[in-house]
Amino acid sequence: MTDSDLNYMDRNLAEIRARIEAAKARRTGEGADGEVTLLAAIKYTDAAHVNYLHRVLGVDDVGENRVQQLLARWEELDREGLRIHFIGTLQSNKVKYIIDKVCMIHSLDSETLAKEIEKQAAKRGIVMDVLVEINSGEEESKSGLHPDEVADFCLSIAKYPHIRLRGFMTMAPKCEKIEDYRKYFSKTSRQCLDIWQKKLHNIGRPVLSMGMSESFEPAIEEGATVVRVGRALFAEPQDRSSN
Repeated sequence: MTDSDLNYMDRNLAEIRARIEAAKARRTGEGADGEVTLLAAIKYTDAAHVNYLHRVLGVDDVGENRVQQLLARWEELDREGLRIHFIGTLQSNKVKYIIDKVCMIHSLDSETLAKEIEKQAAKRGIVMDVLVEINSGEEESKSGLHPDEVADFCLSIAKYPHIRLRGFMTMAPKCEKIEDYRKYFSKTSRQCLDIWQKKLHNIGRPVLSMGMSESFEPAIEEGATVVRVGRALFAEPQDRSSN
């Protein structure tokens, strides 16, 4: 596979970046001028596409969903300057395999997982950046903390010296209308900022990872600082025309 086979991604990325900038321009209120990081969700692509995205197009932040997939392509990745985030559900017995390979874990949602991250990070003498995952739609089929549990959980993980809480992550329920996404993102954004400033007494704004290919624009408008985009970034022309 040559670079010319992958240059359709140039157009995809340019379109996504333009949409990100337009969504940023529509934001109002506190933090409206803040930056937004594009996190490429690479669950359904291969190392060649990831390397092109990073090496040629300059996207340095990518998100892995599966431990086994990360390990399988680890040696194939052009890792110089690449920041790999873990964005999927993480079992505590798999933490040891990725603790030295990722820059941030987006899916912390239990005391058991926190203890294991602390244990494995301490073994390697590192501090792991984490986001607490919120189940904003309160869906039984999804991981993440119930919104009412988040504040107390954040306070509980402060005791771990090798874990650094950077903010929050959420996945909204699948919605038919863009405006339906907005209500989830707005509620979560307000809650997270309230916890960050009033409960945790932190200055500034937390990392807020929310919004995917179908929903990143309303997520940005409601305060997202990280958007996780996969399908819209890697879709080939025939896939885009069929949608």
